[in-house]
Amino acid sequence: MPHLTVQATPNVTIPHEESLLKALNLALWESGHFGKRTDIKARILPIDTFLVGVEDDEQENGFIYLHLKLMAGRDIVARNQLCELIVTTAERLLKDEQSGRASIQVCAEVEEISAVYHKKFFDLP
Repeated sequence: MPHLTVQATPNVTIPHEESLLKALNLALWESGHFGKRTDIKARILPIDTFLVGVEDDEQENGFIYLHLKLMAGRDIVARNQLCELIVTTAERLLKDEQSGRASIQVCAEVEEISAVYHKKFFDLP
């Protein structure tokens, strides 16, 4: 734990997806909030269809949505720090890569996972 999901509209350029995930995981690790590096899991989920606003010309807008799910127990200050950390990391890495044809919003949400959460490790044969 934690789990980080990155979603980006097709008009957002992410030239090296693995590099973005590695940088986000590293920033989370260096925050000091997590016990093992391998606890941090991240993925990018593509968005094929999206709508910003209601008019065709509003599609010049795009977004990156970062969703960080954590086990319960961190106070609001820590959750806000982690939220700001992933937003600024994504912005720093992606800002100069954009074409300038789309206005991009970076937003994040940090959420506690349900108390009903199970995980199990198994060895491959």
